[in-house]
Amino acid sequence: MTLEIKNEFGSIGISEDVIATLAGSTAVESYGIVGMASKSQVRDGVSELLGIENYSRGVVVELKDDQLTIDLFIIVGYGVKISEVASNIQGAVKYKLENTLGLEISAVNIHVQGVRIINNESE
Repeated sequence: MTLEIKNEFGSIGISEDVIATLAGSTAVESYGIVGMASKSQVRDGVSELLGIENYSRGVVVELKDDQLTIDLFIIVGYGVKISEVASNIQGAVKYKLENTLGLEISAVNIHVQGVRIINNESE
Protein backbone atom coordinates (compact mmCIF):
# COMPACT_ATOMS: atom_id res chain seq x y z
CA MET A 1 0.00 0.00 0.00
CA THR A 2 1.24 3.46 -0.86
CA LEU A 3 -0.29 6.67 0.44
CA GLU A 4 -0.52 9.42 -2.12
CA ILE A 5 -0.33 13.08 -1.16
CA LYS A 6 -1.23 15.62 -3.81
CA ASN A 7 -0.22 19.28 -3.81
CA GLU A 8 0.22 22.07 -6.34
CA PHE A 9 3.53 20.59 -7.55
CA GLY A 10 2.28 17.06 -8.18
CA SER A 11 1.92 13.94 -6.06
CA ILE A 12 4.09 12.17 -3.51
CA GLY A 13 3.85 8.45 -2.79
CA ILE A 14 4.76 7.27 0.71
CA SER A 15 5.16 3.53 1.28
CA GLU A 16 3.46 1.83 4.21
CA ASP A 17 6.88 0.44 5.21
CA VAL A 18 8.30 3.97 5.50
CA ILE A 19 5.46 5.01 7.81
CA ALA A 20 5.83 1.79 9.86
CA THR A 21 9.61 2.14 10.20
CA LEU A 22 9.37 5.80 11.23
CA ALA A 23 6.65 4.98 13.79
CA GLY A 24 8.65 2.03 15.18
CA SER A 25 11.91 3.94 15.47
CA THR A 26 10.12 6.83 17.19
CA ALA A 27 8.49 4.44 19.65
CA VAL A 28 11.74 2.73 20.73
CA GLU A 29 13.27 6.11 21.56
CA SER A 30 10.65 6.54 24.29
CA TYR A 31 11.45 5.92 27.95
CA GLY A 32 10.26 2.60 29.35
CA ILE A 33 10.17 0.63 26.12
CA VAL A 34 12.52 -2.33 25.70
CA GLY A 35 11.74 -2.82 22.02
CA MET A 36 9.26 -3.66 19.32
CA ALA A 37 7.56 -7.05 19.16
CA SER A 38 6.40 -8.90 16.09
CA LYS A 39 2.67 -8.46 15.61
CA SER A 40 2.19 -12.09 14.66
CA GLN A 41 4.78 -14.14 16.52
CA VAL A 42 3.82 -14.67 20.14
CA ARG A 43 4.97 -18.17 21.07
CA ASP A 44 4.23 -19.69 24.46
CA GLY A 45 3.43 -16.22 25.80
CA VAL A 46 6.87 -14.88 24.80
CA SER A 47 7.32 -12.19 22.16
CA GLU A 48 10.38 -11.85 19.97
CA LEU A 49 12.27 -8.56 20.22
CA LEU A 50 12.77 -7.02 16.78
CA GLY A 51 16.02 -5.48 15.63
CA ILE A 52 16.24 -2.00 14.14
CA GLU A 53 15.95 -3.32 10.59
CA ASN A 54 12.64 -5.06 11.41
CA TYR A 55 10.66 -2.37 13.26
CA SER A 56 8.03 -2.35 10.54
CA ARG A 57 7.10 -5.95 11.50
CA GLY A 58 5.85 -4.58 14.84
CA VAL A 59 3.67 -1.88 13.29
CA VAL A 60 0.37 -2.07 11.41
CA VAL A 61 -0.58 0.91 9.24
CA GLU A 62 -4.20 1.11 8.12
CA LEU A 63 -5.86 3.71 5.91
CA LYS A 64 -9.67 3.81 5.96
CA ASP A 65 -11.80 6.68 4.70
CA ASP A 66 -8.78 9.03 4.64
CA GLN A 67 -8.08 8.22 8.30
CA LEU A 68 -4.65 6.78 9.13
CA THR A 69 -4.45 4.42 12.10
CA ILE A 70 -1.18 3.09 13.54
CA ASP A 71 -0.99 -0.04 15.72
CA LEU A 72 2.29 -0.58 17.62
CA PHE A 73 3.26 -3.87 19.26
CA ILE A 74 5.77 -3.20 22.03
CA ILE A 75 7.62 -4.74 24.96
CA VAL A 76 7.94 -2.53 28.03
CA GLY A 77 10.48 -2.52 30.83
CA TYR A 78 9.69 -4.09 34.18
CA GLY A 79 8.67 -1.57 36.82
CA VAL A 80 7.48 1.23 34.54
CA LYS A 81 3.96 2.58 34.56
CA ILE A 82 2.56 1.06 31.36
CA SER A 83 -0.19 3.65 30.91
CA GLU A 84 2.38 6.48 31.05
CA VAL A 85 4.73 4.76 28.62
CA ALA A 86 1.87 4.06 26.19
CA SER A 87 0.61 7.64 26.41
CA ASN A 88 4.11 9.03 25.75
CA ILE A 89 4.57 6.75 22.74
CA GLN A 90 1.18 7.75 21.32
CA GLY A 91 2.03 11.43 21.54
CA ALA A 92 5.56 11.03 20.15
CA VAL A 93 4.51 8.87 17.18
CA LYS A 94 1.56 11.10 16.29
CA TYR A 95 3.74 14.23 16.48
CA LYS A 96 6.60 12.71 14.44
CA LEU A 97 4.38 11.38 11.64
CA GLU A 98 2.26 14.51 11.37
CA ASN A 99 5.25 16.85 11.33
CA THR A 100 7.63 14.75 9.24
CA LEU A 101 5.26 13.38 6.62
CA GLY A 102 2.40 15.89 6.82
CA LEU A 103 -0.11 13.11 7.44
CA GLU A 104 -3.11 13.36 9.73
CA ILE A 105 -3.17 10.47 12.21
CA SER A 106 -6.57 9.50 13.61
CA ALA A 107 -5.31 6.96 16.18
CA VAL A 108 -2.14 5.41 17.58
CA ASN A 109 -3.02 2.13 19.30
CA ILE A 110 -0.52 0.47 21.65
CA HIS A 111 -0.47 -3.30 22.16
CA VAL A 112 1.82 -4.39 25.01
CA GLN A 113 3.11 -7.84 24.07
CA GLY A 114 5.34 -8.37 27.09
CA VAL A 115 7.34 -7.03 30.01
CA ARG A 116 11.09 -7.52 30.28
CA ILE A 117 13.76 -6.59 32.79
CA ILE A 118 15.89 -3.75 31.49
CA ASN A 119 19.61 -4.59 31.59
CA ASN A 120 21.78 -1.81 32.98
CA GLU A 121 25.21 -2.81 31.69
CA SER A 122 26.79 0.51 32.77
CA GLU A 123 26.64 -0.47 36.45
